[in-house]
Amino acid sequence: MEYRVIGNTIIARIDKGEEILEQIREIALKENIKLASVQGIGAVNEFTIGVFKTDEKKYLSNEYKGSFEIVSLTETINTMNEEFYCHLHMSAGNEKGEVVGGHLNKGIVSATCEMVIYTMDGKIDRYYDEQIGLNLFKF
Repeated sequence: MEYRVIGNTIIARIDKGEEILEQIREIALKENIKLASVQGIGAVNEFTIGVFKTDEKKYLSNEYKGSFEIVSLTETINTMNEEFYCHLHMSAGNEKGEVVGGHLNKGIVSATCEMVIYTMDGKIDRYYDEQIGLNLFKF
């Protein structure tokens, strides 16, 4: 992975074989990011995404392997209990143009992943909401 900081924006390239969430964490900790928005595209050959079942308050996970193009990668970087926290969703399409998406748990880059991280002043922490079963923004 390599990246460059330009003002309040970070342009990053995650390389083949690297895991997306690990690289985002590395950038956020190194650059002391407390609040940011992320966008990305690229290709993955192995990833796990989840869908939250609201009635059961739990995520269901699906694992995929093969050739996939990242159609959309979007997220927030912020904190929970004053520690790094990242909430990322990804949509990926296969060679037939079929797209799957959800909460990203793991993503291994197969070629490259180009990412733009927009940092913001301030911070927004999260808290676990018992009623909903998710980590929500704490204002």
